[in-house]
Amino acid sequence: MLRNTLCAIVAVTFATLVSPALAENSTMATKQKVLVSSNDFPESGLEVLRKHFTVLQSRYIHFGEEGIKENKDELLNLIPGCAGLVWVSHHPITKELLDKAGPSLKVVATASAGYNHCNVEELKARGIKLSNTPNVLAPAVAEIAVGLILGAARRFTENLDQVRRGEWEIGFQKVLGQDVRGSTVGIIGLGGIGQAVVKRLAGFEVSKFVYTGHREKPEAKALGAEFVTLDQLLTQSDFVLLAVPLTSETKHMINSTTLAKMKKNAILVNVGRGDLVDQDALYDALKNHQIYAAGLDVTTPEPLPKDHKLLTLPNIFILPHIGSATVRTRSDMAVLAADNVVNALSGKPLVTPVLE
Repeated sequence: MLRNTLCAIVAVTFATLVSPALAENSTMATKQKVLVSSNDFPESGLEVLRKHFTVLQSRYIHFGEEGIKENKDELLNLIPGCAGLVWVSHHPITKELLDKAGPSLKVVATASAGYNHCNVEELKARGIKLSNTPNVLAPAVAEIAVGLILGAARRFTENLDQVRRGEWEIGFQKVLGQDVRGSTVGIIGLGGIGQAVVKRLAGFEVSKFVYTGHREKPEAKALGAEFVTLDQLLTQSDFVLLAVPLTSETKHMINSTTLAKMKKNAILVNVGRGDLVDQDALYDALKNHQIYAAGLDVTTPEPLPKDHKLLTLPNIFILPHIGSATVRTRSDMAVLAADNVVNALSGKPLVTPVLE
């Protein structure tokens, strides 16, 4: 009897000590899997995901040639059985990848404001939720927009070339640029980025802000921005800023026809997507001095080949799609993407929904 009692006590004690670990392992085993598509996703976002899920992450960067080759193959191997996908890439989400994921995939969170690369119609057809990361990147992108406005207006491309060559054009009337002061700035798309640009340009003594879009924005009045038609914006503006998503409606909205409506001193700035602009038409307009200059943070393709004809022009200032590229902004984007996955897989509304 005593022996049986001791055995029972030992068994109970052992179960008490071991069962929490077993329970934890059991919970871990049943955790849903989330795949992160690139090896350079910020740690701040990974920490959020690891609290809730088993996180799988590609060993490769999901950009450029590596994203097309090694990364693509690894994602196809990793995604089966995953409930969530964090998309850190400019490459499109393919039907092949979604087929590999199967019915377990419930949400895609793209770490970007734009989502034209996310195969929206296919996700919708499969009932997969989609989120993006707008707003948190608006301040950083607005700073780049202002930089492009200044860079194009003050002829940074030509002037930097002078410095590199050590051959400065000295003279009172040499390499003169355009003023932001007293100008009319037209914004196509007065969303978060457009509004942030207006706030930052207010200190430059801009004479007038105009904007266009599907409808008037309630925030515009406080910003002193006037709602106009696209034609009115193009004919009035000294600076034309593109800050709209890429859709079938907005693709090549800047083309030979719309460029012909712009002022001869007009400067085009694009921080949206490269395909908002017909680049062949832009090249002709710049080469023939139909408009004054352009500043681009986005192009088609990306990277722009070093022998691309746009790069032969002195009156264009191009950056390599760095609009949101600050430490703070990329971290905020990562956390927001992760929060969207957490909400989607715990039955809560997406923080920033595209498809719900």
